[in-house]
Amino acid sequence: MTAPDAPDTHLNPGDAATPGTPGTGENLCRACRGTGQQDGKPCPECGGTGRVIEGIGGG
Repeated sequence: MTAPDAPDTHLNPGDAATPGTPGTGENLCRACRGTGQQDGKPCPECGGTGRVIEGIGGG
């Protein structure tokens, strides 16, 4: 069991980095369009959350 103040380090297949990583942000999952479901089941890309962690910013 993790401490309540411990960062969430669980990654879904669609995540580019762990939550809170500098230079990243939360975005809607493209696979399920933010619904968290595909074919009545949890989306395998976002783990059913409807959101993924992606890199942000320019180059």
